Amino acid sequence: MKVLATYNIKGGVGKTATAVNLAYLAAREGAPTLVWDLDPQGAASFYFRVKPRIKGGGERLVAGKRELEDSIRGTDYEDLDLLPADFSYRNMDLFLEQAKKPTHRLHHLLEPLAGEYDYVFLDCPPSISLVSENVFYAADAVLVPTIPTPLSLRTFRQIRKFLAEQDLAALKVLPFFAMADRRKQLHRAILDNPPDYLTGLLRTAIPYTSEVERMGVFRAPLGSFAGRSWAAQCYENLWADVKQQLHGAVSGPPA
Repeated sequence: MKVLATYNIKGGVGKTATAVNLAYLAAREGAPTLVWDLDPQGAASFYFRVKPRIKGGGERLVAGKRELEDSIRGTDYEDLDLLPADFSYRNMDLFLEQAKKPTHRLHHLLEPLAGEYDYVFLDCPPSISLVSENVFYAADAVLVPTIPTPLSLRTFRQIRKFLAEQDLAALKVLPFFAMADRRKQLHRAILDNPPDYLTGLLRTAIPYTSEVERMGVFRAPLGSFAGRSWAAQCYENLWADVKQQLHGAVSGPPA
């Protein structure tokens, strides 16, 4: 089982669209896949038409008083499940502080799922917190959507600095450009000449297009309603890039 987190300190950079679309592509290939919506706003849950609520809330889940499997819901797509968000996740840091080994709690919660899923996608809230630390310890790789602007690039440097301070510099961090608009001179300049510190940069950039925004209208992954669009093809290429980084292959689930 490979655990992939879509994460950035900044909001509105395409984390949820990435988690939803890549999870959809993984499941479409026949790999049992789970999305855990960790953001109390519940955008991934909204896209999958699942009510953002967990019986007993996040506190009981973190405390181990409710099994993770009991809260997992099916989606409209074969091999693709969802652990929906819960508004109580806004207090997730407090719940984790009360747990033993608070920085490793999510990792321990996910361990029993290793025989059930090939991929788990963690859709993360935009912050640096105890939740973030848990995500970093649980993930095999962190996907960082980065808008080609100076402020977004600065955020990536902050993430790298934080990981180094937490002795997590060895974690596989995979940035990629998102919401890229080649009509803008600044975007073009950064896309064509990315800075050297953007280590691990994936080859595929996700464009800023109306099709991605329409996911909120259709409440569905892009590939399910606009599979031939340019943006959908870019997500497919991005997924191939991610798999190459994970297992040195461009297709198929992990061994």
